[in-house]
Amino acid sequence: MLLRPPETLYFENQAGQLYYRAAGYAHLIWVPGRLPLAIIEAYYEQVLALLLSTNTRLILSEHGQRAPLSLEAQNWLANNWIPRAMRLGNVRHCAIVEGADPLHRLAAQSVMSTAPEGFIFQRFDAMRAAESWLLAVG
Repeated sequence: MLLRPPETLYFENQAGQLYYRAAGYAHLIWVPGRLPLAIIEAYYEQVLALLLSTNTRLILSEHGQRAPLSLEAQNWLANNWIPRAMRLGNVRHCAIVEGADPLHRLAAQSVMSTAPEGFIFQRFDAMRAAESWLLAVG
């Protein structure tokens, strides 16, 4: 059994919870349902603030029952947030624990395919594998 590193709740809004893991990564836990762009942006801005304040360069995003992101949110994430995270925090690795909705998986793939080169996504079906990969690249 893999013991999970201690975590601290950093932020929470309608999008989900954001934790800092003592092993050195940001852990995003998304809630179900479609969200307005402003809520998604606010959540990701807090992710960036956590990454910068802790000098953390690793992200684990647990999608669960999250609804597919709108095209507008996908575009903002791939062309605005990810480039800033790379430039400001040297963030390069994101483990994604897949969502249950097949349409969500397509939306996530769209973000991955349009994100800047050098930002590495790895998809997983289980938390254990995602955490193991992050710890190995960290």
